[in-house]
Amino acid sequence: MTNPTAPFAGRTVYRVGYGALQLERLRDRREDAVALVRRAVELGVDHVDTAEFYGFGFANDVLRETLRPEDDVMVVTKVGAAPDPGGPMPLRLAQRPAELRAAVEDNLRSLGTDRLAVVNLRRLDTGPGVRAEGDQIVDLDDQLAVLTALRDEGKIGAIGLSCVTLDGLRRALPAGIVCVQNAYSLVSRDDEDMLRLCTAEGIAWVPFFPLGGAMPGLPKVTEEPAVRAVAESLGVTPSQVGLAWLLHHAPNVLLIPGTADPAHLEANVAAGDVSFDAAALATLDAVRSRSSQILLG
Repeated sequence: MTNPTAPFAGRTVYRVGYGALQLERLRDRREDAVALVRRAVELGVDHVDTAEFYGFGFANDVLRETLRPEDDVMVVTKVGAAPDPGGPMPLRLAQRPAELRAAVEDNLRSLGTDRLAVVNLRRLDTGPGVRAEGDQIVDLDDQLAVLTALRDEGKIGAIGLSCVTLDGLRRALPAGIVCVQNAYSLVSRDDEDMLRLCTAEGIAWVPFFPLGGAMPGLPKVTEEPAVRAVAESLGVTPSQVGLAWLLHHAPNVLLIPGTADPAHLEANVAAGDVSFDAAALATLDAVRSRSSQILLG
């Protein structure tokens, strides 16, 4: 990778970070969870994505225990949903302004800090997943107003958006958006216009489901014949090719692949060192994109 780092919310981070969602799989092996996060830091990861609703607070708890000030890791969290252990799903929507403020306070408390570097507002306007209903249908401007107030209070450093449409991003630009998290991969490139806007505006593009296939009906990057062929020619894994393609596709892409396995973590980070020649990149660019607009639930 020609550019191993990129600007993000006023600082520079390594472009391969870590998504803490999978830490929940280590709930009964807390020492392993701590060791995994420490290993990520040792590998150079300085951008971790989390949320209070990951594992009902377990991910944040592990991060609070593991990360040290001298590690200088940017911890990014998100709001818009809340844990719901007794509900039909482990999450409930929490889109109303008062709920967003409460979620910020919950993240501050569970992470043991007085300021969150970046908070992503998880909308439900696009991408795979549920849609807001009833009193959870909230105007974007009302949500940005409370997040801007929290930023003015010093509790938030910067604001990001997730599951947002192109129109929503354009409306939000005056609020000072630093990143967008949408479902996006080599095989699901619906948001190409939004990625171009983010690149032009200096906004980090932080795709979730970077290898596709995380939900039923989504195509998988690793099953693409072209991806497998390039991986074999380079002596790397199809997953590494899928991640590396994202890094080569635009300079503002930041990755947050998640895993509970140390070897997988090392392979993900090593994807940052995978390079393509012009022929390999052209082969990957030619892979057909399929829509990720699949509603579930």
